Parts: sequence; structure tokens; C-alpha cells
Amino acid sequence: MYPAYMEESIKRLEASRSQRLNETLRRLSDDEKKPLLEACHPDFIAEGMRDLAVGANKGIPTPHEMADVLEGNSRINPARIDLGKVDYDVDVLIIGGGGAGVSAALLAEENGAKVLLATKLRLGDANTVGAQAGTQAADRPEDSPVTHYIDTMGGGHYANIPELVEALVKDAPSVIKWLEKLGVNWDKNPDGSMHELSGGGASRLRLHSARDYTGLEEMRVLRDELRNRQIAHIEFSPAIELILDDRGQVAGALLLNLETNDIAVVKAKAVILATGGMGRLHIQGFPTTNHYGATADGLVLAYRAGAEMLYIDTMQYHPTGAAYPVQILGQLVTEKVRTLGAQLVNSDGSQFIMPLEPRDVVAAAIIRECKDRDKGIRTATGEVGVWLDSPMIDVIRGEGTVARELPAMVRQFANYGINISKEPMLVYPTLHYQNGGIKIDADGATTVPGLFAAGECMGGVHGRNRLIGNSTLDIFVFGRRTGKAAARWSREVTPGKMSLEHVRKWQEALEEADLNHSRPASPLLLPDYARKGPDYMPDNSRDLLPPARIRTA
Repeated sequence: MYPAYMEESIKRLEASRSQRLNETLRRLSDDEKKPLLEACHPDFIAEGMRDLAVGANKGIPTPHEMADVLEGNSRINPARIDLGKVDYDVDVLIIGGGGAGVSAALLAEENGAKVLLATKLRLGDANTVGAQAGTQAADRPEDSPVTHYIDTMGGGHYANIPELVEALVKDAPSVIKWLEKLGVNWDKNPDGSMHELSGGGASRLRLHSARDYTGLEEMRVLRDELRNRQIAHIEFSPAIELILDDRGQVAGALLLNLETNDIAVVKAKAVILATGGMGRLHIQGFPTTNHYGATADGLVLAYRAGAEMLYIDTMQYHPTGAAYPVQILGQLVTEKVRTLGAQLVNSDGSQFIMPLEPRDVVAAAIIRECKDRDKGIRTATGEVGVWLDSPMIDVIRGEGTVARELPAMVRQFANYGINISKEPMLVYPTLHYQNGGIKIDADGATTVPGLFAAGECMGGVHGRNRLIGNSTLDIFVFGRRTGKAAARWSREVTPGKMSLEHVRKWQEALEEADLNHSRPASPLLLPDYARKGPDYMPDNSRDLLPPARIRTA
């Protein structure tokens, strides 16, 4: 039940439902989208950005929170690390245990590589398990990879790297079949065909789902497959630094055991970064849908090693994060709610945006409605939002559709006494995805030889805005591609002498820019939500870890 102060607005919403049932808002033209985005989307708030002062992307505007970690001090003193005592010696090291990392591990192993997967938390603790709506793939007779390509390029404002989008859409149908072969239970029609929906920015029905547990179902089968194949993996062991060799090639990484604080040296001929996104940096103070470990670690490690970045000034704010109750503030309200027919309604009970515009456009429209037009609904705790009229789904598609298609959403709100088949949800944009990231080619290779990237930590495939269902596609497309490419690289490369010289040079660069005393130790690893006293000072030391390296294997 909603509090009494929201009842009048809900009554206006209910009174307008019959009118809205026959109301179809048109899509905005490009000429209308541009001023809306520039006026209201957080990516265009100049005060939220600054130019990077060091590294390969020096001079590029970046959100302050991202710039802080990219320009951060190393967590190690390279002079105190003994690279002569190797704890793990493998062909391919994969850093990250979500959908991209596990996919890469499976394909690297299939292609003959000795593999080690290291993950910061538990295997599968990643944004993948929180993905709800589905995975795009053009596999219907009336669809094609070309149409999927055009939709994706348009959604990304044509800033996407064409070769990456081509790889994404061409591999998509085979990814769906691969996942089904591994055991994913896709939603299907009574005749056995795929039950597919549309999504914001998509011109065809191509969203494959498993109710609204899609990412959880995908991760379930991948995790089982990794364990069944007995591929080596270690948990609670994030990477804190890459190791290069004297030829500038990647040569491994340093892992930190979160339980013992010990450091392990991993020697590897190829390294795949699959560390996910940056939601827990809370760009511009936004809440986030992201899992606890999403702190941009892969970007930090790659950047310090000399890798180039793309579009790190652009984030995706999912239009519909929970704004009430405060206990679930920022948690994802899947776009599938809107694909099924829910409408976005302001405090007057009026629709103000076609609900399946691209995500950045919808997010900007909600922000405009709440901030510029004062048509939002404010809560007792100071949050503001608009209504997502979920009961409209049952009106349009028949009683019981909400319960059948959105069981996760139903449970999430029922915990707080809200029945979303009868009552709307209060929503506001929430930090959801990192559009940009590490620059790669179509096989996931970065600008550092032997270093690959897959999943949310890479940049370019989505341009400046991602469409629904393309993230749970790219993790598998580029996870698989990097697994194959890294295995091939490991067979052909001639390794040099392991070195941390790049870390020493990084610290010198910070000192020259007079940043070494003002930047935190990074990668961040985990967010810090502890309350800070008035005398709190961040620890910017790079001697945070024990001076003696202790063997862990």
C-alpha cells in the first residue's frame, strides 16, 4: 500500500487509464531528441566531468568519480613484489566471473589453453545475474542481422564501432543456440517457437527471455558448465595490478586474497579482463542497479598498463529504477515492464514520453518531467519519481500477465506490500551501465599486446547508448571471441621477462602531475559505505598491502 499523500496522484492515474488505452504517443525525431538529451541527461552536465590529467586518454572529459579511480595510486610498491616466485602458471588468465568471463573460460579451454579464472567475489556474482529483460538476437524470418545492426547503430547515436556491431549481430543467433544447448530454458510459445518481445529502440521482436530472470538463468548454466569441466577458478581474489614483460606484452597479474590479504603472482601468456562495470562509483550521486563489486577495476588495470579507452564520458542511466520504497532505491525495474505495455505517467496522470524510446531519451524525459516541469511525485524521504503504470499490462494483455511474465518484479514489490498488477510503481533513472570502456577489436584484443577485454568493461560496441538485451548478448559474443583469440595468442606468443616497470612509471606520472597525494588507491575493489566523521581523510598510500609477499598456493 502506498501512503496517503500519494493517493490523489494514483487516483488521477487510474482515471486517465481508459483514455491512455487508446493513446499512442509518437516517437521523437532526432531533432527533438538532441535538445532533450543536452538539457536533461547527466552525460551533458559539464560540472560532473573533468579532463584526465595522465594516461593514454589524457585531456578527455570523464566523470569525476571515474577519473578519481583511473588516476588512482597503485595499491602496490613494485619494488616490494617478488615476481620470481610464481604461484600460478597458465596460458590464459581470466579476471572476472560473470557471463563474459565464464564464456571466455569455456572457449579458451575448448581451444586447448590451460585456464585460470579469478573473480573478486563468488563465481557468478556479477551484473549478469541481475539482468532481467532478455537477450537480443535476430533469428525470426521477418528479422535479420542487418536490421539488428541498424537498430543498434541508431540507439548508440552512430558512435558505435561498426566492426564490433557487425560481430555482435552476426554471432547473436548462434549464441542463443549455444546457450540453449548448455541448458538455458528460453520462454517459448505452445508451438515450440521462441517467445520474443520488442524493446526500446528495437524495430523487431528479438528479445529472448526466461521470464524476468534471464541473466540468472544464463549464469546458472554457465556456472554449472565451468564446474562440470573442472576449469580452475579462485574466488575472493581480485586482480590489483597487471604484469607486463620487457617487450610490452601482458605477462600475468597480481591477485589479492580478500580474506588473508596475501598477494599471488599469476604468470600468463594472455589475460582477459571481464570485470564488469562501474555502478558502485555512483556517478553524479545516482543510486545504481549494479552488484556490489562493480567498481571499474578492469578499466583501472588496463589504463595503467597503457590501454586506450573509448567513450568513458558516457554512462547509461536506466530510466526505471525503483524510487519507492527507499529500501529498494535504485534497484532495476526491468524494461520488460514497458515492452509488455506499461506506460510512464506523471503526477497529473498524463503520459509524457513514448515508453519504448531508447533508454537515454526516456531517462532524460523522466528527469525533465520531475525537475523542469515539477510533474514528479515526491516521497517522504526526498526522492522523486514518476509512475510506471504496470496494471495497464493486464488491461492490454489479459488478467494474470503481470504475474506470469514478471515474477521477480512481483516478488520485489510484494515484499513491501505493493501489488504491481493492481498498483503502479514509482520510478526514476538509476545508474545502470558503462557505455564506454577499453578499446578492443572484433576479437576483443586491446591496444596492449596479449591483453583482451569482454563484457561491460570494453567500449565501442554500444556507442553512446546501449539498447535493451544487447548487454546480455555482448558478454557471450565477445566472451566467446576473446576465449578463442586468447588461446590462439598463447600458442603463438614468445614471452619476455616479467616486469612491473609500468607501475613505477605510472606513479612517476602521478607525481609529475602532482596527483599522487590527492588520488585514492585503486582499483577500488569494494565500495565504502561507512559513515565518515568530520576529520576523515582517505588513505592514498600505495603501501596498503603487506611489504612481504606471502605465497598462497
